[in-house]
Amino acid sequence: MRGLAKEPGSAEDEPRERSGRYSSSLRAGLAILNCFSAEQPVLGIANLAQELSMSRSTTHRYASTLVALGYLEQDQARRYRLAPRVVDVGMSVLDSMALRGKAREHLLELREQTGRTVSLAVLDGVEVRYVDRLHGWRRGQYAVDLNLGVGARLPINCSAMGKAILAHLPEDERERLVAGLELARLGPNSITSKRALRAELEQVREDGLAVGDEELAPGVRTLAAPVFGPDGEVLAAIGMPVPADAFTREELHEVLGPPLRAAAKRLSAALRA
Repeated sequence: MRGLAKEPGSAEDEPRERSGRYSSSLRAGLAILNCFSAEQPVLGIANLAQELSMSRSTTHRYASTLVALGYLEQDQARRYRLAPRVVDVGMSVLDSMALRGKAREHLLELREQTGRTVSLAVLDGVEVRYVDRLHGWRRGQYAVDLNLGVGARLPINCSAMGKAILAHLPEDERERLVAGLELARLGPNSITSKRALRAELEQVREDGLAVGDEELAPGVRTLAAPVFGPDGEVLAAIGMPVPADAFTREELHEVLGPPLRAAAKRLSAALRA
C-alpha cells in the first residue's frame, strides 16, 4: 500500500470519490498504518509525508485522527508508532479465519444432511458477524437467506445466533450487554422488552438451542446452537434459517435440532483438540 495515498482532491481521486464508492481519506489512513514495520516501528511526520508523497500538514491531520481513534501512539519526541488496538484488530481477523477453517467441514456436513443454509457467526460488540455462510437448496431457502453473506452483521437480540452466544456468556458480561441494548423492532416478533429478552435467554440456556421466530424479518425462522472453545467459553454459533411456513418452532427443534447440536458439538470438540 506504500506510495498509494495522494493528496485529497487530486484528479486521480475525484472520479472515484464522486461515485460514492471510494474514500481517499480512508485510503490515506490505511496507507499510514502500512508504513510501520519491524524495521520501521517508529516514524515522524516528515518520514510519513515523504513515504506517502503527501504534505506534512495533511499527513499530520490523518496521523492525529489515528491517534484519537487509538490506532497510533505518539512518544515524547512526537514520533508515531502502532498502538495495541491495531494488534487487537489483526488478532480478531486471524481468530475468525482460524475458526472458519476448523468449522468448514462441519458446516458442509450439516448442509449436506439438511439441504439448508448454514452460517457461522461470532459476537461483534452488540451484533453478531457472519464469518462463514454456505447456502442451501431447499424450497424457499433463497428468500429467507435475505441476501446476507460473510461480513454481514445482525443485532444480537433479533438473531438466533446472537441469542445463542449471548445466553452462554458469563453472567456479568451478558447483563452488561443486555443493559446497553436498544431493542429496535425489525420483524413482527422482535423482542423489544429487556425483561422478555432475559427470560428468552434463560430458556436458551436450558434448551441449548436458540430460536429466532420472525424476529429479524417476516417469514423467517432460525435455529442456532452455541460453539464452545477449549476452556468452555462460548466462541460462536451455528445457525440455520428456514421458511416460517415450512417449520413450526416445535418442528425446528425436532427435525433440525439433532443435526445442528451434533455439528456444534463436533466443532467444539475440534476447537479443544
